[in-house]
Amino acid sequence: MSARFVLGDKDRLDDTGSSRSASSTNSWNTIRPHPKGGRPYATSLTFAFALTAVMTALVLAVVLAVVWEGQFRSYTRKNMQDIADSTAATISDAYAAKGELDEGVASAAEAASALSSDIVVQVTSADGTVLYDDTWATSSTSGMGRTEAPRVPAAVPATEDATVSADICDPEGNVVGTVRLWALGSDALLTKSDATFRSNSYGAIVTAAAIASVLACVIGYFVSRSIARPIQRITSTAKQIRNGDLTARSGVTGPDEVGQLGETFDDMAGTIERDLKLEHRLTGDVAHELRTPLMAMQATVEAMQDGVLPADDEHFEVVATEVRRLSRLIDAMLKLSRLENGTTELKIERTDLVYLVRSLVSSQHQLFHERGIHLRFVDETPHGELYADVDPDLLREAIVNLMSNAMRYTNADGWVKVSLRQDRSDVLVAVQDTGIGIAKEDIPQTFARFWRSDVSRERVSGGLGVGLAITKEIIDRHNGTILVESELGRGTTFTLRVPQRHPRRQRDKA
Repeated sequence: MSARFVLGDKDRLDDTGSSRSASSTNSWNTIRPHPKGGRPYATSLTFAFALTAVMTALVLAVVLAVVWEGQFRSYTRKNMQDIADSTAATISDAYAAKGELDEGVASAAEAASALSSDIVVQVTSADGTVLYDDTWATSSTSGMGRTEAPRVPAAVPATEDATVSADICDPEGNVVGTVRLWALGSDALLTKSDATFRSNSYGAIVTAAAIASVLACVIGYFVSRSIARPIQRITSTAKQIRNGDLTARSGVTGPDEVGQLGETFDDMAGTIERDLKLEHRLTGDVAHELRTPLMAMQATVEAMQDGVLPADDEHFEVVATEVRRLSRLIDAMLKLSRLENGTTELKIERTDLVYLVRSLVSSQHQLFHERGIHLRFVDETPHGELYADVDPDLLREAIVNLMSNAMRYTNADGWVKVSLRQDRSDVLVAVQDTGIGIAKEDIPQTFARFWRSDVSRERVSGGLGVGLAITKEIIDRHNGTILVESELGRGTTFTLRVPQRHPRRQRDKA
């Protein structure tokens, strides 16, 4: 089965074009085992829903008080004015028929008075004499005669806004009188039915606001519960991981932000678990790698001291070989550490990669030939040259590590092909072999220090186990990626993808 894996982009630039770096001031604090209790998220969200409903009702009430109240008063005033105009027109017709404006003619206003007991209708002549007032009351005395009670006209409201009026005109258009209308007990031309309607409207708004607040609380409670439940699961899982259970997972999934948070958290937990396992394995591997040459040297030296082995050049060479192996391992670890810490200086140059890779393959050809392995270079560039901003020494080391790895796991009469091509603004350097391949589940661990799928094969081949880790760090420093494609028994292809243009800020910083 073939497998494909992409690794890299550890030091991608941010939106501003500069690489991210840690602040010079750092701090760390432990987490409380039992954090202080606070208001639950569900309660806060429920309060927020209720507050939103109340604020909406308040805004509606203010809008009604400012806008609707004015419109309502304009509506009632217009109705009153229509009644006054209609009454004045009726009296004008009666005046035209009789020829004079008297109480008989003014009594035509009784129809307007009959519309509502809250409306006061008053008719006056041109000189201000009250001819009709529907508040006049008549009474009769007991006995033989009938006496009319004194008639006192109702007091006209002092403010003009509280009354409406219409002129009574003769056939020639001369004003002979006035009709006035107003509402009893109101300065806004509102009858009792109008005032009742207005009060009921505001009462309905208050009732609707109360119902909306209750519904908002209920909806907010259930919505907040549905949102808070996965967050609580993530929190619980985080506590389990903090307490040492690295296998704990929240199981929260979904297309929304909370679901993505749960998936990202579980992926992070898996990465932490894997990294800790690799760290433990790394500790054992480093100890083993250091112990092997040390034990060989110790055994040889003690044997020579005890006289079991002669202290000749042959046995001194055994000790020297192990010392050199130990020195190479330490140098490789130091180089890897410097690359990871960013202390290795990048010397970016405009470099012809066709020439660099071709010369590198030529220098390695004899070494591959001695192993019985065929090595060739394939130039897939259209013009025979391809320039890029790279550190030529580090990039050469990365390619050599891949070639050495290919030679180490390729049997005699196999072949290794190094190719170079351009893909848009990137340069691709591929090292393909016909070796033993890598299992699918092992590919993600390929770039870990001292990692090997078969513990024995690396030692037999003589590798240090950090070459690919160094290669990864070099490509990361170049803001590139590594693609791994492999099939057991068929071979492996490592492809380095490096941008042709190195960002100027990072280049200056380097």
